[in-house]
Order: sequence, then structure tokens, then C-alpha cells
Amino acid sequence: MRRRNLGGGAARRPRTLAAMITPTDEALVRDHTVYACVMGSRAFGLATEDSDTDRRGVFVAPTPLFWRLDKPPAHIEGPAPEQFSWELERFCELALRANPNVLECLHSPLVEYVDDTGRELLELRGAFLSRLAHATFVRYALGQRKKLEADVRQYGEPRWKHAMHLLRLLASGRDLLRTGELHIDVGEAREGLLAVKRGEVSWPEVERRMNRLAEENDAAADASPLPPGPDRAAVEDFLVRVRRTSA
Repeated sequence: MRRRNLGGGAARRPRTLAAMITPTDEALVRDHTVYACVMGSRAFGLATEDSDTDRRGVFVAPTPLFWRLDKPPAHIEGPAPEQFSWELERFCELALRANPNVLECLHSPLVEYVDDTGRELLELRGAFLSRLAHATFVRYALGQRKKLEADVRQYGEPRWKHAMHLLRLLASGRDLLRTGELHIDVGEAREGLLAVKRGEVSWPEVERRMNRLAEENDAAADASPLPPGPDRAAVEDFLVRVRRTSA
């Protein structure tokens, strides 16, 4: 049986998913970003004249792209230098696991762009916070410390910039566990941390500070006002609504 031509003209082939134009990585970031911010030293209040501008963002890939075997990227580097973006679902997955870099991205004081979906994400940021941060912040810091110790053994000193950021991260995690709120600007701790970056604080003293901060993280975890785990249901509800909207 022939297919009836309801349009009055030549019969057209049914459109397939394979025929859809796949956006380039640059187009996904340019046209589908819902939240963009500055991170790194500028967001932490530790910027100096030679500091880079690290940009982070979240984009929402159109839902039909997930209906194919070849899925859209979970993250994209670029297109600008020092720019990195996550697809919303991947971003939420990492935030639910209390990934320090992702959680801090949600609390940047330097927001460059946000649309309605991005504002919903920011309003939801408390749902990602939990006592899981104790393990992830300290574990990440421990991994960085091992690298610094290897530098000391090989070169006689650590990479002081990394040592500064490790101390900052441990202090940020401690304060999060104590207060239930995440603030990433170092405030009055700026000059002390920059002294570490300049190599003006001995490595043994830096080690002592790391040990103290790790102990304070452990102590804060026991009495933390944070819930044991994140609010996965609220995050999933948000993600489903976004997917339906972009279908």
C-alpha cells in the first residue's frame, strides 16, 4: 500500500534521529548554557596580577540528543581558554557525590550568566550539601598532599600555589561542616594564604596547618548540621522537569 501524501506535494521521507543536526561542542556551550561563573583564585579572593580567569559552566543538551546511541558530551573543555562546562545531568551527579570542585562552582560569588533554569539550579544548591563533604573534601586534600610530598622529595620544596589551595580547601570544608553553609571567598585569610603561595611559610609549618585543619574537619563532622546525605529526590525532580522542557 502506498503512503498517502497528506501535504499535497511530493511524499517526504520520515525524519529520523540520525538526520538531526548534532550541535558542535562550541554550539552546546554557546547556545545551551544555563549557568556560568568564574572560579579559581578570582572567586576565592586570592587573585593577584598574574592570575588566570577560570570559567566554569553548566549547559543543558537538548533532550532528543539522548534518544540516540551517540549521546551528547558529559563535559566540554573550551571553547575559550581556561573554560570548562558540564552537561546538567553530569553536574548534578557530581554535586550529589559532594565533589568539591562542583559544589564550590555553585557558590561562586562571580556569576557571569544565569537563565531561569540556572536560577532554579542555584536555588537547589542546598539540596546537594551533606556530610558526604567530609569524606570528599578531606580525601581530595589528601590526594593533593601526597603530590606535594612527592615534590618535596624530588625538588626539595612543594608547588607553593598548590599548597595554598590545599589549605584553603581544608578550611572551606571545615567551615561547611561547622555551619552547613559553603562560602568560598577566603576573606581575612587572604594574606596568610598568599604568604604560603610566595614560599614565605616553611613546609613543616604548612604540614602542621594541614594536620590541624584535617583534625578540625573530623571534629566538625560529628556535630555537623548537614544531613547525612543529599536530597536526591529534589534534584531528580528538577532534572526530569528540565529534560521534559527541552524535549
